[in-house]
Amino acid sequence: MSETLNISISPSPAGETPALEEISSQSSKLPRPRRGRIAIKNDGKILFLNPAVILTVEAQGNYVVLHRESGPLRLRESISLMAEKLFAFGFIRIHRSVLVNRFWVEEIRPLVAGDYLLRLTGGRELTVTRTYKKNLLSLAELWLTNDNFSAN
Repeated sequence: MSETLNISISPSPAGETPALEEISSQSSKLPRPRRGRIAIKNDGKILFLNPAVILTVEAQGNYVVLHRESGPLRLRESISLMAEKLFAFGFIRIHRSVLVNRFWVEEIRPLVAGDYLLRLTGGRELTVTRTYKKNLLSLAELWLTNDNFSAN
């Protein structure tokens, strides 16, 4: 039904890789993720978290839920504001209500209608809608592929 994006190294017949060059040049313009901790005010206390422990952020009404390996954390904040704040830490938007930490993404698979399926470390799967598929370019600094993967 859908195929997994296979990444391999092999020369093309003409020695050119236009899709790879385009992806590589676009991803090299992306900011490098910041390191450090973030402070989160929750239930009258302030928690200090390493953003690397957050897998996803999902909108639920006027709240967002930060999904961590140790369990969820609910905050009263908009998903748009969280996207702005967490972008510098390697988070990308894949759906109008979902952000994902790019370091937890293990696999991308194309779906029938132009959407993609992301599989995170641990097996959780999330849908990337067509609107946000261009953000997939930031998942890697270098793309080695024979396919014409283009998130345009």
